[in-house]
Amino acid sequence: MQDFYNKVCQECSRHITRRYSTSFSMGIRLFDPKFRDPIYAIYGFVRFADEIVDTFHGFEKAGLLKRFREETYRALEEGISLNPVLQSFQATVNKYGIETELIDAFLDSMEMDLHFHTYEDSLYKKYIYGSAEVVGLMCLRVFCPGDDAMYQRLKASACSLGSAFQKINFLRDMKSDFDERGRVYFPGVDFAHFTEKDKLAIEADIEKDFRHALSGIILLPKGVRFGVYLAYVYYISLFKRIKRASVAKVKAERIRVPDSRKMVLLFSSALRNSFNLF
Repeated sequence: MQDFYNKVCQECSRHITRRYSTSFSMGIRLFDPKFRDPIYAIYGFVRFADEIVDTFHGFEKAGLLKRFREETYRALEEGISLNPVLQSFQATVNKYGIETELIDAFLDSMEMDLHFHTYEDSLYKKYIYGSAEVVGLMCLRVFCPGDDAMYQRLKASACSLGSAFQKINFLRDMKSDFDERGRVYFPGVDFAHFTEKDKLAIEADIEKDFRHALSGIILLPKGVRFGVYLAYVYYISLFKRIKRASVAKVKAERIRVPDSRKMVLLFSSALRNSFNLF
C-alpha cells in the first residue's frame, strides 16, 4: 500500500507544477518518463516554500517557514512524511543523493525574503544562488544519476541557467514585488527611479548567463535535453519582450509570452533539436 501512497504523493507534486507553471510543465512533459516525477517533486517543494514567504499574508510566515524546514529535515531523515509534497521530495533527494547543503541554501534564501527588502551585491548573489542556482543543481543530480563526473562538468552552466531564469523573473515581476512585498532585488536599483541605464546593465548580465547556460544544455543527456532547451527558449522569448519594452512598461505591467507563441516555440525548438541546430 505504500507504493500507492507514494504514487498519490507524486501526483500531487505533478498537479502543483502544472497548475503553477505552464512553461516548466511543458518542458518536463518532454523528458524521458523516468525523469519526470523527480523533477515534479523538486518543483513542488520549492513552489510551496516560496508560497509561504510570498503569498501567506496575514499568517506568521516565519513560524510557518520554520515548521516547513523542520518537517523537511525530518522527512529526509525518516524517509517518510504525511505531507505529500515532502514525501515525494524526500524520496527524490534520497534516491539521487541530492546534497543537504543545496536544500539548506534554498531554505535560507526563502528566509531572507522575510527579513530583507533590498539586496546589495553580496546578499543578491547569495539569494540568486539559494533561490535559483541550487534548484538547477538539484535537477542536475536527477539528470546525471550516478555520474558525478558529468554533474561536475555541467554544474556551472546549470547555475547560469537558474540565475538567468531568476533575474528575468525579477524584471518581469518588478511591479508586484515592489507593490505587494516592498522588495527590490537588483543591487543599487531604486524602483521609483529605475532607469534605462539600470535596465541595460541587468540585461547585459542576463545575456552573459544565457550564453554560458547554452553551452551546458547541449551536453545534457538526450532524455532531458529537449525539455531543458524548450524552457531556455521560452525564457529567451520572454527576455526579448522585456528588452523591447520601455522602462515605464516594465514598471507598470507583468510582461508574458502568449500561449499561442509558446506553441510556435515548441514546434520550432523541436525542429532545431531534431537536427542538433543549437
